Amino acid sequence: MKTVLNKTTRQELVGRINMLNENSAAQWGKMNVYQMLKHCIIWDEWASGKHHYPRVFIGRIFGRLALKKVLKDDAPLTHNTPTLPEFRISETTGDIAIEKAKWIALIEAYDHYSNPNFVHAFFGKMTEEQVGQLAYKHADHHLRQFGC
Repeated sequence: MKTVLNKTTRQELVGRINMLNENSAAQWGKMNVYQMLKHCIIWDEWASGKHHYPRVFIGRIFGRLALKKVLKDDAPLTHNTPTLPEFRISETTGDIAIEKAKWIALIEAYDHYSNPNFVHAFFGKMTEEQVGQLAYKHADHHLRQFGC
């Protein structure tokens, strides 16, 4: 299974991120390219430990089972997968190049990933391997959303 903890996979993601531009249009969902970039930056900052979000009640019940299902194979995340309110970006315009550079830096930082206490708000405590796989699936999901 692909993981951002793998250098070749990170390079692939960086190449796909570099394909994004101000004219990139979503094939599904409500975000524009700027919002998607900001969303992904916040997500990867969260995985690295910069942000903390409390567990959601429904995740305490179904989170572990859902994580198993999501990480069982290489299948991409489904369209319109729910997100936490903290990851919804209301701001609609900004500098795409700056946001791409920020996201690329966060992807490249997985080379030295270390956040052993990461607790996903829905899935719960995750291993480093699980974080790497989910981070890849999340980035892949949004890059596919914008045709990259």
